[in-house]
Amino acid sequence: MKEQSRIRTGQSCAADPAAAVGEFFAAVGQPDMALVVFFCSSAYDLAVVSAEMNRLFAGVPVVGCTSAGEIGPAGYRDHSLAGFSLPGGACVAATARLDRLQEFDGDAGQAFAHELAQQLDERAAGLDQRFGFLLIDGLSVREEPVAHAFQTGLGLIPLFGGSAGDDLHFARTWIFHGGAFHSDAALLALVATRFPLKIFQTQHFVCDEERLVVTEAVPATRIVKEINGLPAVAEYARLVGVKVEDLDPAVFAAAPVVVTLYGTDYVRSIQKANADGSLTFYSAIDEGLVLRIARGVDLVANLKRAFAGLHEEVGAPQLVISCDCILRNLEATNNKLKDEVGDIFRANRAVGFSTYGEQYQGVHVNQTLTGVAIGEEETGDAC
Repeated sequence: MKEQSRIRTGQSCAADPAAAVGEFFAAVGQPDMALVVFFCSSAYDLAVVSAEMNRLFAGVPVVGCTSAGEIGPAGYRDHSLAGFSLPGGACVAATARLDRLQEFDGDAGQAFAHELAQQLDERAAGLDQRFGFLLIDGLSVREEPVAHAFQTGLGLIPLFGGSAGDDLHFARTWIFHGGAFHSDAALLALVATRFPLKIFQTQHFVCDEERLVVTEAVPATRIVKEINGLPAVAEYARLVGVKVEDLDPAVFAAAPVVVTLYGTDYVRSIQKANADGSLTFYSAIDEGLVLRIARGVDLVANLKRAFAGLHEEVGAPQLVISCDCILRNLEATNNKLKDEVGDIFRANRAVGFSTYGEQYQGVHVNQTLTGVAIGEEETGDAC
């Protein structure tokens, strides 16, 4: 394979933002880049990150977001900048940003995605391997309708993505597009390539039998006030066997709740316990939902199986774009598995970030690893 037709990956752990972008450029820069994607800690001076990205990658489409942890050649890290470049000799990309998510309209979102897919069609004749990648403000509370509308508009192009983070501050998250960072926005990137690829999702939970019924909620803000007719925080703490004052992200990571829809279990992760006794969730919640407590089962073994399956599908990957829920990061950290998990990511050329939620084929989910594996071999003539 020609060198210019390879995906390049990079990660910098430099504390200085200009140095981090410089090291990233040195790793991923190549002639004729179809697209550059990066994920960075919100602790960086984002004005400097923007300026350096624009200077070093002048004329190249660059997209990205802030994160709650980064995955790349340096492993599973915090306060770093990771990403990749797609070669123009084997890939075509089209990107667009949708602003003002608080005013989001489903029909307009569907049309937005459909129009971008048509733009890709015009430039990617003969490239049948395609995927859509969504990056969205992780505090917008709009992931569900946006993911659904975008997947509907894309038709047969499979969509996956992640919700931007801000290192667990829950203050503001950012999407990078058009040379600047934006909030209350969603970025859709469509890629066509001659490389083999496989969209995937994995999770590692089993559910308890006892049921929890959401008896009072504020769906617009993903807040649950009562479970089983009792204050949500107190009832959740009782069910997982901890004191209310001991509830923290580690507990939420170890014992999320699950809703079963059409025979499939979807995790509804808890973001935080509130002073008024309510719980704030990372994804959609409503009165009447029947939930169950879930318990993690061997995250490492599950991760190894997932990557083994991807190897069977596409061969040794050049890249696995990875949207990994922040609560999986916290679980690995609390169980002293983060280095081992990072080694597995590195061995499988995973690049991505810790998210505030994941999107998979039109559904917004939590506590999963979601992404796409892109293989080494080319499947057709160069475009």
